[in-house]
Amino acid sequence: MIAVMSRKLRWGVLSTAAIGIKQVIPAMQASYNCEVTAIASRELAKAQEAATLLGIPKAYGSYEELLADPEIDAVYNPLPNQLHIPWTIKAAEAGKHVLCEKPFSLTVAEAETLLEVRARTGVKIGEAFMIRSHPQWLRLRELLDQGRIGELRAVVGCFSYFNTNPANIRNQVECGGGALYDIGCYLIQSCRVGFGQEPSRVVSLIEHDPELKTDRLTSALLEFPGGQAIFTCSTQMIPYQRVQFLGTRGRIEIEIPFNAPNSRPTRIFIDGSGDLTGSGILTESFPVCDQYTLQGEAFAKAVLENTEVPVPLEEAIRNMAVIDAIFRSASSGQWEAPHP
Repeated sequence: MIAVMSRKLRWGVLSTAAIGIKQVIPAMQASYNCEVTAIASRELAKAQEAATLLGIPKAYGSYEELLADPEIDAVYNPLPNQLHIPWTIKAAEAGKHVLCEKPFSLTVAEAETLLEVRARTGVKIGEAFMIRSHPQWLRLRELLDQGRIGELRAVVGCFSYFNTNPANIRNQVECGGGALYDIGCYLIQSCRVGFGQEPSRVVSLIEHDPELKTDRLTSALLEFPGGQAIFTCSTQMIPYQRVQFLGTRGRIEIEIPFNAPNSRPTRIFIDGSGDLTGSGILTESFPVCDQYTLQGEAFAKAVLENTEVPVPLEEAIRNMAVIDAIFRSASSGQWEAPHP
């Protein structure tokens, strides 16, 4: 049975993961239509510590206890990647709507199992790609739709950081670690959002860490009906992120596309002159905002008004299909077609 909604969406959080404690929960608490009412950990003391720190009313020593709470409408799932599917299923079967961290799964087949779960339980299930709610990305889509840069022909992106700590789940194969799952998924989103299409085929190169076994350097070329996209992601390079959208009559560049700061304005650059000195670049700035607050508000609005969530299951599956194809291509050395 789906939980009955109040005027605000009442959230429970599975685990005391850093992204939740440091970013998502405080952001949701600042929203107009979200209320974080409970947090759970496998260790009650950790849940109580997090609840005290963040002013959350309830703390549970197991995820099952949180899911049994009738006063929780929705669950935020920031568990390690390999636990996304099983606990999303458990939450849905408990009648809770679910916002799950990316990547939703480790394979397309895993993600597709949720289609039946969603149909059977009637809950809303969404993937937490917070960039999809940020004004700079909404403006990008608007500019592309207006034909501001002519026809989009190419997307070029890079996303990297340096982390070799074997204790970090991003460096653990069994937890779905590695560059492609962790940050390459954002670059795939960028390409798909830009073209508004799905790639017909991909080809890739992957370098694995000899000790950690995770992919530490991944590059891919994606062919779309309207053009091409290329990106590189790495867990062992200097921290950097940038995405450019190049068209027949102009170019749009997002300065900080993924970890948009919540302490200062963000910017995109629009170049319609082609002047290599940069004199023709127009800068658009966006007021300070927190993309995690906007993400929570958008998901809550969809639940409360019974509309579609920002990144529904179908979108998650299509993004996962590209990840699958990139992994296959690196193994086969051939072009591979995504198969959602």
